Order: sequence, then structure tokens, then C-alpha cells
Amino acid sequence: MYDLAIIGGGPGGYVAAERAGAAGLNTILFEKKSLGGVCLNEGCIPTKTLLYSAKVYNYAVTGDHYGVHVDNPSFDYAEILKRKEKVVKKLVAGVRLAMKSHEVTVVPAEAFIKGRGAEGIAIEAEGEEYLAKNLLICTGSEAVVPPFPGLSEAGEVVVTNREILALTERPAELVVIGGGVIGMEFAAFFNTLGTKVTVVEMLPKILGPLDDEISAMLQKQYEKKGITFCLSCKVTAIEGDTVVYEDPEGNVCRVRGDRILMSVGRRASLQGFGLENLGVECVLNKAGRPVGIKVDEKMRTSVPGVYAAGDVTGFSMLAHTASREGEVAVNTILGKEDRMRYNAIPGVVYTNPEVAGAGLTESEAQARGIAFKVVKLPMAYSGRFVAENERGEGICKIIVGAERHEVLGVHMLGNPCSEIIHSACIAIEQGMTLEQLQEVVFPHPTVSEIIKETAFSLQETI
Repeated sequence: MYDLAIIGGGPGGYVAAERAGAAGLNTILFEKKSLGGVCLNEGCIPTKTLLYSAKVYNYAVTGDHYGVHVDNPSFDYAEILKRKEKVVKKLVAGVRLAMKSHEVTVVPAEAFIKGRGAEGIAIEAEGEEYLAKNLLICTGSEAVVPPFPGLSEAGEVVVTNREILALTERPAELVVIGGGVIGMEFAAFFNTLGTKVTVVEMLPKILGPLDDEISAMLQKQYEKKGITFCLSCKVTAIEGDTVVYEDPEGNVCRVRGDRILMSVGRRASLQGFGLENLGVECVLNKAGRPVGIKVDEKMRTSVPGVYAAGDVTGFSMLAHTASREGEVAVNTILGKEDRMRYNAIPGVVYTNPEVAGAGLTESEAQARGIAFKVVKLPMAYSGRFVAENERGEGICKIIVGAERHEVLGVHMLGNPCSEIIHSACIAIEQGMTLEQLQEVVFPHPTVSEIIKETAFSLQETI
């Protein structure tokens, strides 16, 4: 009998297993593919490894801007892929070692929930049955592939984030269906390496929920780099290597590519592991279809002893959200006081330049009827940014409550905002005011100082 069984070894599952093992819980983890889940094997880590190679290549190409001259810079696509595989294998091995160090039993097989009885929750894997007092479901999500007419006939031309990572040759032309985070990161990567990229997006903007102004600025920068954006366009069919879509005026348009990347979103993985045998309540969409496992702030489902974390809840589909949710679930099992909060979850897009944000955007604050004030400064107010981003453009925007001046949201465009957004998360999480933020000492010279400079600018106007 195990104290805790976890299905899914992604960021939610393996972090929860590590925390549980460290706390003395007899823990078993089931993973049918590779430890690390989609994030480590098919998402976060491999894509960022590729993007960094592209960034290094871009440094070589633009070295003249910094007084560094590189003759005929080039890249080896096969070597880029080889390095990506090396990084992934190293980190998977690290997760495996962490499981061993915390005495977590790892079963590399597909798990199936048989049900919950008086003796515990029964789980079967490769013909063997396991019993656990508690169960944490971390089965993640899968890429959404809409049933466009002609899709099945297109064959290997159409790829998802999984298949595109395995391409052995760089496509000369790429059509990206979906201008969200995944779509834009792959668009940025291949654009840097010289691929002709077209992004077809149904919404009137890229990067859906991100700050409107910042997403527009990023789009403009990538248009200058050669990416074509077809916004407010509805894909109607796939004809071989060609995407057929309707533009905002209703005209039928076509764009071809050597590859077509399907990146219209992800959905919770709810099938194939016996969830129905538990009778767990799910969140339903307008059509009455389940889109995620329903949980409370302690990650408890409607069934006692059963928890869920990560993409399977269908809420905040981010690796770091999953990890924190896994921690909350384990702490709840241990009887510790903890709860999940979503008001300061950071979102990052690893394009070049990067985009990062946390908390409310202006449109979200308006939709909630919150009185707020906003100020923004160019990233050029940071000396470090100017020193390291020749001809670079960027912005920092802070949103605060109109009365108490508490920090509600921070949104940035410019490198390396992914590395400094956490300070904004702390300010939002702690309900810090502009005055309190001003008392924090930021190191100089760093790009992070832009947050304090922007806060000071806003404080002056209030």
C-alpha cells in the first residue's frame, strides 16, 4: 500500500513525487513515456534549446552592431538538433536521479485506474495491481488538431509541436496555424534560420491573452524580420501542402509550406487511464463536454483522496503552474496549510525579444471593473538593456490599483525579461504598493531596474 500514487511524470507529477518522497510518503509514480513529460521532452526544454541556438546564430549575424565581426556566419541544423537531444537526455536523467534520491518508485508503464474501494485506490500497470491511499492525477494535455477538410490526406506535411521537433531538415517555407505561444516560438526559431514563415491566426492579434500593446509590438518587430501575419483569418481546409483560409473580408486565400505546423492550442488528457472509474467531477464547456478535472484551491477533486494538478485541470496550462499545484496537493495530503493562487502566475514567450507578464492586463482589469492606473517606460531607461541590446526595442508596463496603488500587473517586452518577471510576481503576490516596491534595492546595472524605474515614474504621476 502506497501513501501516494501519481499518474504522469511531467512537471506536476515529478515535482509532487519529489516533495512527497522528501516528506517521507511512500510514493509511486507512473509514466508511460519519458520522465519530464511533454515539457521536458516535447515542449519547454527542447524548444528553448533550439531558440537559444537561433539566438547565438543571430548574435553572430549581428555581431557588427557590437564591434564583433564574424565572416560568413552559418549554422548546422543537424548539430542544433543533436544538442537539443543531449540537453533533454541530461535533464531526464536528472529527474530520474531525483526520484531515486527520494525513494520514489517509478513504474515506466501506462497506468489504468480500476476504482476506489475500502482498501484504497486500485491502479493497474502491465498486469500488476497497485494500491494507494491517495491519488494525484497529472496526465497533462495533448495538442488540439481540428478536423479540417483534407487534413488526413496531407500526411506528414502537417505536424504538431512533437513532430516538428524531430524534423531532420529545416523547411524552406513554414505555415503556422495559430499565433499563440507555441506557434510564435517556432515561428521565431525558423524565421531566424532563414525559413519563410506565415502565421495564420483566427483572432485579431497574436498571443491571445497577453497584453494587447506588447503583442502588437512583438508582431511589428517580427514583420520587419520577414514573418507574414494573417490575422482574423479562419482556416477552412488543408489541400496537400497548402492552407486554405478566409480573410476578414470573406475572401478565400491560400498559402503553401513545406511543413504546416498545427498549434491552435492544447486540451486536457482525460481519456484512456480509467478516470471514469472514479466518478470524478469535471469542468464542462458550453457544449457540455469535459475540458478538465474540477479541483478546489487545495487541488482536491470531488472524490476524497483524489487530487489533480497541471494541464489535466484545463485551467492554467503552464509547467510552473503544474509544479506549484503538485506541491499544494502534497502539502494538503500532509495536513499542511496551503492553497493554490493564480493571481501572479508568470507567462513568458521565448521569442527574440522575449515577452513576459504577470497579473492583470489592462483589458482584464477593465473587464473586471477594477479601477486602475498604468504607466510604461521604454526598456532603454535601463542602462544594461542599452548595453546589451543594440537597436533593441522594449517596454515595461505596470498596472496598479487606483486607490491603494497595489501592483496588479507587470508586462514587459525585451531581453531578458523572462529572468526578471519573478520580481513582479513577488510584488503582486504580496500585494505590494508602489511605495513598498520603491523601497526594494535592485542591483545596478541590471535590466531588472526597469521595474523600479517604471514604478517610480508611475508614483510621480499619482
